[in-house]
Amino acid sequence: MRNPIRLKNLNLRFLPLYLAGAGLLIFFPPPRWQFALALPPILIGAGLRGWGAGHLVKNHELTTTGPYAHLRHPLYLGTILAASGFGVLVGGWISVAVLALIWPWFALHYFPRKERSESARLESLHGQRFARYRAAVPALRPRLRAWHDARQPQDEGGGGGWALERYSENNELGTLLAILAGVMLFWLRTRGGSV
Repeated sequence: MRNPIRLKNLNLRFLPLYLAGAGLLIFFPPPRWQFALALPPILIGAGLRGWGAGHLVKNHELTTTGPYAHLRHPLYLGTILAASGFGVLVGGWISVAVLALIWPWFALHYFPRKERSESARLESLHGQRFARYRAAVPALRPRLRAWHDARQPQDEGGGGGWALERYSENNELGTLLAILAGVMLFWLRTRGGSV
């Protein structure tokens, strides 16, 4: 299993974000009702990310199994759900400000840029199969029925079933640990504990 701590996330450029988060947690502990409201999107987001990471085979195959049969970007949707849950945890006007920053930044800057670059790369690697997939499967809004490529044999869905090895290769354990640490810190603060 890979080391779950991604050193790129310990970069000094993230220090202001870490300090802001610590300050909010120290000076604005969330009430318990807010914790209960924020926990579902955090858990759903973490679960969606874990499900997707266990299916994702980068570059070698076009992954269309698991959550990828329902939406093209389960990791991004899981991230924005978890981030929104943490935004709600902050509470009050700060919560509104955090969400007012997170959603437009994601929708107008981050996701469109990633969608363009990743789609171009996948189309160059997988050609018409990716074009069919992209036309049939929404980016972030899950379709109810799983997509299957009618022109592809059933056993070539790209990636197969969920695998712990892929989960590890995609560095998802570090993300899960970060989410759990954040939830635990907020939970301690809702109970009046110190950080």
